[in-house]
Amino acid sequence: MTETKTARRRIFSGIKPSGHLTLGNYLGAVRRWVQEDQHRADALFCVVDLHALTVEHDPARVRRLTRQAATLLLASGLDPEQCTLFVQSQVDEHARLSYLMECTATDGEMRRMIQYKEKAVREQARGRSVRLSLLTYPALMAADILAYGTHEVPVGEDQTQHVELARDLAQRFNQRYGPVFTVPRATRPRVSARVMDLQDPTSKMGKSHAETAGIVYLLDEPDVVRKKIMRAVTDSGTEVRYDRTEQPGVANLLDVLASCTDGKPEVLAEEFSSYGALKGATAEAVLEVLRPLQARHAELCADPSYMDGVLRAGAERARGLARPQVDEAYAAVGLLPPA
Repeated sequence: MTETKTARRRIFSGIKPSGHLTLGNYLGAVRRWVQEDQHRADALFCVVDLHALTVEHDPARVRRLTRQAATLLLASGLDPEQCTLFVQSQVDEHARLSYLMECTATDGEMRRMIQYKEKAVREQARGRSVRLSLLTYPALMAADILAYGTHEVPVGEDQTQHVELARDLAQRFNQRYGPVFTVPRATRPRVSARVMDLQDPTSKMGKSHAETAGIVYLLDEPDVVRKKIMRAVTDSGTEVRYDRTEQPGVANLLDVLASCTDGKPEVLAEEFSSYGALKGATAEAVLEVLRPLQARHAELCADPSYMDGVLRAGAERARGLARPQVDEAYAAVGLLPPA
């Protein structure tokens, strides 16, 4: 089985509506989708709302955050004429193929997934039972990828394991039932923006964290953004230098500033003689990035019918791409064709 099944390169990536999108989401993933991925291949970007159901959730909040995430992706610069933007639950083929992936995967593979181990511990610590879907959702993630004949999956380091599982399942399925799936690969950006929590620079800036003082959200008001950055944790001493090990707080600010200004953190460090000056410059750079994004978001929210049309068209195209692939997989395992 060759690495690719079709001649045209296809990219798939998704974002989960488990919280409000952050500066880390934008600089670490979305900006690359906008500036590079949507232009260099047949790209599909998905709000993976089914993945938000693996833990206790408020249905109204999931709906609200799903729409907000899709709107922010458009506001960030994804172009419906250049790529396909859609919501996962509006394309039934994801759920259809997920079951076949569960039938292909093993219990051991699911239990070895790092995110399952971490999230299960958190749920148990909160006194909650662990949902079965938290264990099996990597099979759904594999289905998300494989349904579209995906060649490349742009991911961060924490998601590489899931793409490796999708590769393993595609190869195993193909060996058992015939060459149905393209075997995807994870791709990492040449230069990855690494945005950490401003109050805990050893942890990634996550949209579902309970503590929000160190998280800059894409829709935060300018005064809130400025306050969060000016109150960022720094390090002992006064010298501004780029050292992720010895000065993680300062290094995080330099990484953010470099990402917003297309600079190099090591070079930028030489421009500042105090932490306060670095924080002030970082705050202004972040605000410059967020200003046009927030303005476009407001325009899109004022015209909900346009957003509805984009998601409807995206789901229709995604469905058209996925259905033949999933029907082929169903036939391969011995199921009757759709009635």
